[in-house]
Amino acid sequence: MAEEPQVGFVTMGQASAEGDVPSIGIGMLGYAFMGKAHTNALKKMAYRIWPPPYIPRLVAISGRDEKAVAEAARRYGYETYSTRWEDVVANPDVQVFDNGGPNDVHLEPTVAAAQAGKHIICEKPLGRTADESYEIWKGVAATGVKHQCAFNYRFFPAIRLAKLMIDAGEIGEIYHFRGRYHQEWVMDPQFPKVWRLDKSVAGSGALGDLGAHVIDQSRYLIGEPSNVTGLLKTFITDRPGGTVDVDDAFQATVEFENGANGTYEATRFAPGRKNQMRWEINGSKGTIVFDQERMNELQVYLGGSQPGEHAQGFRTVLVSEAYHPYWEHHWPHGHMIGWEDSFLHELLHLLTAIREDTDIAPHGATFEDGYRCAEICDAIVRAHETGQRQRIEYRSL
Repeated sequence: MAEEPQVGFVTMGQASAEGDVPSIGIGMLGYAFMGKAHTNALKKMAYRIWPPPYIPRLVAISGRDEKAVAEAARRYGYETYSTRWEDVVANPDVQVFDNGGPNDVHLEPTVAAAQAGKHIICEKPLGRTADESYEIWKGVAATGVKHQCAFNYRFFPAIRLAKLMIDAGEIGEIYHFRGRYHQEWVMDPQFPKVWRLDKSVAGSGALGDLGAHVIDQSRYLIGEPSNVTGLLKTFITDRPGGTVDVDDAFQATVEFENGANGTYEATRFAPGRKNQMRWEINGSKGTIVFDQERMNELQVYLGGSQPGEHAQGFRTVLVSEAYHPYWEHHWPHGHMIGWEDSFLHELLHLLTAIREDTDIAPHGATFEDGYRCAEICDAIVRAHETGQRQRIEYRSL
């Protein structure tokens, strides 16, 4: 049996590496929400993961607003900046292109970077539609570079532990997946029309932004959907700055290829819900529940567990032990990590795959995964428009 990792109060300083750790050049598109999240993870890589596969070198960052991107370069520590993503792609010192820009700049820069030989990570949703997502996957896959779609929730330790339990058969045959993602941030009618509320930029609203995470979780944890229904709703159409042409909320029922049933739901109109992605999976032997607002915990029910024949019920599993996924890189048990650390794990996965020439799948989401998620989103839209259940069909390269 392999020796279990140890992270405790007296072992924190024991990490060591033989020889120098190579560096790898990073080019970033986007300096706001995701640009900040990804850069934060890259900067933490060397001192939280030791030895890391590479030490990230922040070579170049690009964005549309020159004043803002210049300040981002100074703030984050990038060597150069540009208002043209083409400059980042052409930079010979950039080996990894990280696309954290809005959805309408996922296609062209990502494919161009891959054709220039850069490994790629691109934020979700991969494209604004299934057609666009397929074009990105096809264009990048043809180059042979590593490609990862940034579904960061796959890299929560608690979710990875749930995956291990499900794959080991600990909750038995899967009967149900119920997933939802609730936020409240656009409820004020005076909240302006930002790019996430513009179909030409975002592609869709709560469905593509939030629902995509729930859909990816279902595919990662229990398998492929086979058909869906759909209902979309926009609650506030007129906002300062223009008309909202994306959904504020959606619901869908889903049947999986393995026979399980389920539901998908997302909304930006749930008062009090700040960022709650929550799912429940029921099987023949038990149930697992995850709530992103308590991201270091799982609620687990294992029927007939012993001892405690007459005290059956849910247990709270605090996911912080050294033997839990990713915890060998962090703190003694009970000293919690946060949402931002999922990006650290995600980028660690990509850089390890580059260094060791291993596959991004199955734990990392590839561009094929990003494309398949987009096909499911589009099927939900068609189901809403037609009032008819839609079969999920995927294209191949």
